[in-house]
Amino acid sequence: MMEWIPLLMFGALCLALLLGYPVAFTLAGVSMLFAGAGVASGHFDPALLQALPNRLHGTVSNTTLVAVPLFVFMGVMLEKSRIAEQLLTGMAGLFSGIRGGLGLAVVLVGTLLAASTGIVGATVVTMGLLSLPTMLRHRYDPALATGTICATGTLGQIIPPSIVLVLLGDTLSNAYQRAQLSTGTFSPKTVSVGDLFVGALIPGLLLVALYAAYIVVIALRHPERVPAAGHSGESLPPLRLLRLLGAPVALIGAVLGSILLGIATPTEAAGVGALGATLLAAGQRQLSLARLGEVCRDTLKASSMVFMILIGAAVFSLVFRGFGGDDVIAGWLTAMPGGTLGATLVVMVLIFLLGFILDFIEITFVVVPIVAPVLLAMGLDPVWLGIMIALNLQTSFLTPPFGFALFYLRGVAPPGVQTADLYRGVMPFIALQLALLGAVGVWPELATWLPGLLKASASSP
Repeated sequence: MMEWIPLLMFGALCLALLLGYPVAFTLAGVSMLFAGAGVASGHFDPALLQALPNRLHGTVSNTTLVAVPLFVFMGVMLEKSRIAEQLLTGMAGLFSGIRGGLGLAVVLVGTLLAASTGIVGATVVTMGLLSLPTMLRHRYDPALATGTICATGTLGQIIPPSIVLVLLGDTLSNAYQRAQLSTGTFSPKTVSVGDLFVGALIPGLLLVALYAAYIVVIALRHPERVPAAGHSGESLPPLRLLRLLGAPVALIGAVLGSILLGIATPTEAAGVGALGATLLAAGQRQLSLARLGEVCRDTLKASSMVFMILIGAAVFSLVFRGFGGDDVIAGWLTAMPGGTLGATLVVMVLIFLLGFILDFIEITFVVVPIVAPVLLAMGLDPVWLGIMIALNLQTSFLTPPFGFALFYLRGVAPPGVQTADLYRGVMPFIALQLALLGAVGVWPELATWLPGLLKASASSP
């Protein structure tokens, strides 16, 4: 009977979230209700709750997580200062005259926004407001237009510097150390957020290439689905294109390059990005005290949500383990048919399904700490596992009928766009993402080769 209590606890959490209760308080509230019932029935040791203050102190003193508000600030600043709009204008001018050029511009701008915001909702809404009316005005097929925007909007899950990868990196670092200690390794190796950033680079760029190739194929085989002229306005002079694109691209390149080359930690690079975005907005005369205040408020709201959920998740994981939930999950996964492969497939399917009802933050803070130590103890590479989880979550964000990206775009789409258009439009992109997920699963080197190469070059004299 005891082994069912952790599962009932998780089921109660999902039910409460489906009823619309706030995530952070639901995590803590459900946990304390079960803990109280456990103490009353003699099935839970109240002394375990004394470890909670130390856990919360470890959370607020974690310097890695400082990167979250800084990257959020960087993304919100680029969005509010209309730099994202200028990027779209510049890219559309760059591809003017090419059949399907506007679609390619949307993919590339979505990639740049993903590398600057790292937040799926912000990217999808921004691209929906800026590019969807333009694509429809140039007679793009509504399904292709909405599918392209939804798919490129979710690139923020995998393109570094992704908020998802920052949170996953911190969670997997703790899980990796626990896994090694459980197998008798008392000098554990570490995995960092920077390792995940490097590991995500090749899969992320491959996904962008697949999206662009799909649009090119559609333009060649079904020209009626893209505008005949393939451009979104007047062709811009080269100097204006350079001014529109150069500074934002240089900023993103500096942030990513400093991390990938080992010059700065993700937190330090996030500080550079936040300052650079502010200076860029000021240099383009898009910064005022009112706008700065708006950016700070939005950053505070997003960061507060993340950290409140993290605190609630800390309470949940403590109570879950107090009821022996870790042992239950470990027993089930190790007994799974197919060994490590079977356990990995089950976890991936579970994360995919939970992506319909839970945000990536809840999955990262609640689900990953439960399943990751077991999988890592089986010998899986932590960087590969992190990239697989990020790609998996990205796919679930697109999948009808519950994909979050679909709801984000539906909320800002013009009245003439039907929900069926969104569903039809994302299907080919889901197939592309599943193909990449399968490729990374079959060839882990797509995620592990570059981190290994950089580590080897850094350690060589």
